[in-house]
Amino acid sequence: MEAYSSFAQVYDLFMDNVPYEEWSSYLTGLLQEYNVTEGTVVELGCGTGKMTRLLADAGYDMVGVDNSAEMLEIAGERQEEEERNDILYLLQDMRELELFGNIRAIVSVCDSMNYILEPEDLKKVFELVKKYLAEDGVFIFDLNTVYKYRDLMGECTISENREESSFIWDNYFYEDEMVNEYDLTLFIREKNDLYRKYEELHYQKAYELEQVKTLLLQAGMEFVAAYDAFTHDPVTAESERMYIIARPKVI
Repeated sequence: MEAYSSFAQVYDLFMDNVPYEEWSSYLTGLLQEYNVTEGTVVELGCGTGKMTRLLADAGYDMVGVDNSAEMLEIAGERQEEEERNDILYLLQDMRELELFGNIRAIVSVCDSMNYILEPEDLKKVFELVKKYLAEDGVFIFDLNTVYKYRDLMGECTISENREESSFIWDNYFYEDEMVNEYDLTLFIREKNDLYRKYEELHYQKAYELEQVKTLLLQAGMEFVAAYDAFTHDPVTAESERMYIIARPKVI
């Protein structure tokens, strides 16, 4: 499972087009639908903590989990800048999750779950979610779809130039393995207007909805619903991102 390192320095800069407030409202709405109006919520793959902070602002006791020390360092800096200390950040791989207390909900957005490349590892994450989630808790996560990787991204190159930094993203999708590869080349401005070059290689796995349902069931979780992202419509063949809702299976 890849961890952002160099890219962490400029992650928020290049993600400034993501409507986090709208995504947070959608996620908060889903939590409230399943009676999670307060209590502890854990975000897996929290990155620099943008969504974590928004959920904390919505009244939840937030714990952010990520396996990138660089990302969490920035999350901590953002928290200090806002003069707040209401979020606990944990440096953990979600496949080795260790939590405590009464967890009302576990969430994961921005395709963090796609970084789990092996189905067995994804099932392990689901098992750990079940282990720590309250019996009446809810698990909400999103996934980029096969359609998005194969038909929209495929083999392409994306580039963006900013004053502080620039990046080149070479994308490849290997349909036989259902794995998306992207090669990042970063040019980050340092002192004296010099730019240092960094390179990172990342992989994400495309999962079909039926496969996810099976893995949830095997992990002792109950599949509740799947939505075309940011709606309550069913997932279609042309959905780019899907939100999945599950909860511990009552025996």
